[in-house]
Amino acid sequence: MNLVSVALLSIAAIALVLAAATRIGVRNIERNHPPTGEFATANGTRMHYVLEKADDGADLPPVVFLHGASGNLADQIIAFRDSLAGRADLLFVDRPGHGWSSRGPGTNDLPDGQAATIAALMDELGIAKAIIVGHSFGGAIAVSFALNHPEKTAGTVFLSAVSHPWPGGISWYYNLTVVPVIGRLFTETFVLPFGLTQIEQGTAGVFAPNRPVDNYIKRTGVALVLRPFHFRANAVDVTRLFDYVTRTAPLYPQIKSPAVIITGDKDTIVLPRVHSLGLKRDLENAELVWVRNLGHKPDYVATGLAVAAIEKLAGKPRDLQAEARKLEAKIASDHYGPVERSLGDISPPGQIPDRPSEPI
Repeated sequence: MNLVSVALLSIAAIALVLAAATRIGVRNIERNHPPTGEFATANGTRMHYVLEKADDGADLPPVVFLHGASGNLADQIIAFRDSLAGRADLLFVDRPGHGWSSRGPGTNDLPDGQAATIAALMDELGIAKAIIVGHSFGGAIAVSFALNHPEKTAGTVFLSAVSHPWPGGISWYYNLTVVPVIGRLFTETFVLPFGLTQIEQGTAGVFAPNRPVDNYIKRTGVALVLRPFHFRANAVDVTRLFDYVTRTAPLYPQIKSPAVIITGDKDTIVLPRVHSLGLKRDLENAELVWVRNLGHKPDYVATGLAVAAIEKLAGKPRDLQAEARKLEAKIASDHYGPVERSLGDISPPGQIPDRPSEPI
């Protein structure tokens, strides 16, 4: 047997071992993070969701939460459920192809398709109109929702949202994943075993410079994204996003519903000067809340501020700028974790000044 044959057999053996490890890993991850909600078919998509019903004394309209890339509904449940329980109907969804939702039709490969599926799910559940809260990639779905479903949009809260064309590219593993044949081999062998070794560092990078909440990885089941089908859906989302926002951003001035944009000056995942300032510029009725020393997770680090934004969109008097200054004092000394590109990043890192020169 020549050296080439030996090498090929060795590669095949390694691939088989990694494929077996992936299958075992998927079973373990799914056993540890089973579905926690209910299922409904909307727009040809089997959607997994959790609907927390309001109490009799509810003081807010329904709120729909959209998680970011690499995530699932548990991310937003843990961030917001305790703060808003009983005050409104709270709808948390696994976006199409994420968590325990199916991918559905090809239209779900783009934010407007996912927004249409969310709108259809709201119809299935009897929710006529809601405040839409979108974190990170979920912000692209939220702005598409406001653009294409204005009759269902009471307002929008953007949390470190991606919305506009950005400088630079995306991480190599997204591009590799969508390559025919090679991408499938990659997700069925390498992604899960090696992803598990990077997940803690990636989480620290997403929160940086703020400290991740205790047991975040376990509680949110973020490892679900390492399953091959989930990883492929996530990669399709990200690789198609740039062209989508390039086409769609010029339409944002058509949006008339009110919005609050919350962003941190230390966010190196979704650059605030590209996306958040872009939303402020393009949306007619939006307030920008710029927070010093806040990273990419305002849903956790600035939960109270996000809740105040929901309340303001519901018509309650809230001084969001004053709330932001209080938060800044609280997190001013945070310097935790690597401030670098991380698992699920969208934009390249860059130096961001403390405060935008544009009026807020």
